[in-house]
Amino acid sequence: MTVGIVTDSTAALPEDVRAAWNIAVVPLMITMDGRTVADGELDTAEILDAKTHSSSGPSPGAFIQAIADQDQGDGVVIVTVTSTLSITNQSAVLAAKAVECPVAVVDSRTAAGGQGLVTVAAARSARAGATLDEVVAKAETVARQVKLVGALANLDQLIRSGRVPGLAGRAGNLIGLRPMFDIHDAVIRRLRPALSDEAAHQRLLNLWRRTRPADDALLHLVCLHAEAPDRAADLLEAVTAEVQPADAFISQFGQAMMINSGTGVRGLAWYWD
Repeated sequence: MTVGIVTDSTAALPEDVRAAWNIAVVPLMITMDGRTVADGELDTAEILDAKTHSSSGPSPGAFIQAIADQDQGDGVVIVTVTSTLSITNQSAVLAAKAVECPVAVVDSRTAAGGQGLVTVAAARSARAGATLDEVVAKAETVARQVKLVGALANLDQLIRSGRVPGLAGRAGNLIGLRPMFDIHDAVIRRLRPALSDEAAHQRLLNLWRRTRPADDALLHLVCLHAEAPDRAADLLEAVTAEVQPADAFISQFGQAMMINSGTGVRGLAWYWD
């Protein structure tokens, strides 16, 4: 592989996937009670229990170091979280302009497992011997195709962040509302909430089923969770009972994302090839 691949920690790639595809991951930064740490440096509970916390994209310098480490001779492709969610893409672009080797920055137009799928697609193309431009083209194609849907476990973190008024949020929790969302092609949408855990599980599967093509296209899949691996495993079992994916893995949300989503999230990211 002569094209290096870099992404940021929002992609939430498991360690074995990073290693298998030789992908470098640059962490986002989290500020909690005035202290700044890297995404993944501390236990999630310690971060979420802080009185104040926020996240920020990696610095250009962090990307420059990753570029240096990944440059295999034919350049580097950086796949970032969608620019509609973070300034991470801007940092990567600044880094690309500051180095001598060829660097292309691809906006994944998604996040979490969706971003992970775009990154792995780029790495697979690079390993097959593709040029820098060909790797970029493959990543951009998958970025336009990949879908991500998810369900929150409750409204607690939305209340804490001020996105949902406290009274309405507590009432929603009492009746078991599970807020749902999707991210596709850089657009983040709120979906109709589910009324229970089981309803959320079935809605996620039905949203995936509706995209299944009539031909024998290959499924590339990530099952997502935020400190709820059993929920992701249940989704993976349900999908694989119907379709054998070309590749699939379980991915935990990065802590920078959990600041906004809270724990207990489950979801699916996929594309058909």
